[in-house]
Amino acid sequence: MRTRLVCALTCLALVGGCAGKVEDPIPTMSHEFAEAEPVSTLVVMLPGAGDRVGTYEKHGLVEELRATGMAVDLLEVDAHPGYYYGDRTLLERMDEDVLGPNRDRYEQIWLVGISMGGVGALLTAWKYPEDIDGLILMSPYLGRRKLLKQVDKAGGLEAWEPPAEVDEDAWDVEIWRMLKDVSEGQHDLDLYLMYGHSDLGVRAHEMLAESLPDERVKTVPGGHAWSTWSTLWAALMTERPFEPTP
Repeated sequence: MRTRLVCALTCLALVGGCAGKVEDPIPTMSHEFAEAEPVSTLVVMLPGAGDRVGTYEKHGLVEELRATGMAVDLLEVDAHPGYYYGDRTLLERMDEDVLGPNRDRYEQIWLVGISMGGVGALLTAWKYPEDIDGLILMSPYLGRRKLLKQVDKAGGLEAWEPPAEVDEDAWDVEIWRMLKDVSEGQHDLDLYLMYGHSDLGVRAHEMLAESLPDERVKTVPGGHAWSTWSTLWAALMTERPFEPTP
């Protein structure tokens, strides 16, 4: 498992971006709910390759969520590319610095990831399935072209059959295996997918979207840009996704 994860994080160099300084523990920025009532949900936010901790607040997503009045705490994580393919410790840091201190504090932990942060969220959910209750993926990087072509050729995620044996660097196969389990109800994970019609990874997003309930997929005109993600986030917040289902 350890070797496979190391190879996985090495391959994520494909998503681009410059590696920053890797720190132990990983830097975070907390946005705690201001009211006195108990908070049972933590939303952990992972940035894209070109962004750093604080980017969700900078682009207004924190304020947008706060305007809904939902009682959740937010935690932005400085998961820049250095943690993916520099010293390859993203999952170790997520476990020790993010999930570990919060496992017993919150009833629910959600991950939000944009682009590179989307695959970071998926890898974290794969590695620590008992800790993650929900994922919100915006224009996520979903794997290498070879695998995506295989899924497409098979007729989509529903028809695709994961191989029984995979190479040690087959991190994207494991992600899609998990996504297939989610789509078939075999993995208890709430998942929202959001992307722009002109996104660079739109075909991969469409294949995943086909296997999800319509209400869990949001699309708007636009490309791989903050203007798109801000619009999508605002639309999702009207549905108050972090509130318990009656």
